[in-house]
Amino acid sequence: MFSAAVLDHTLNPRNTGPLEDANRYGQAGDPGGGPYALLWFEVEGQTILRGSYETYGCPAAVACASFVAEFLTGKSIGQALAMDARDIALLLGGLPEGKGHCPALVVEAIQRAFGEDMK
Repeated sequence: MFSAAVLDHTLNPRNTGPLEDANRYGQAGDPGGGPYALLWFEVEGQTILRGSYETYGCPAAVACASFVAEFLTGKSIGQALAMDARDIALLLGGLPEGKGHCPALVVEAIQRAFGEDMK
């Protein structure tokens, strides 16, 4: 059973598709052959101004990516990098058993967007 927040983000996804003014981008998974998450962020200094996403996967994956794109708006890069999969699941009101890979995929994309190797 999905929480109200997961259902809301699944049925009413926010911030979908590439972000035209993005200057940070992170990808996790395989866009050609399995679940994946693509995250775009517009950042000024250390502040995330906007985020968007594209994902392929189950409703939980959609909800996690939609939630993160919305939640991180106005947050710092440090706050984004401090997030882990448990945080996302908790903030969404929980995820069904076996769906832990969904927030983990999104966290990996966040880390790639803001990691030290990102230029």
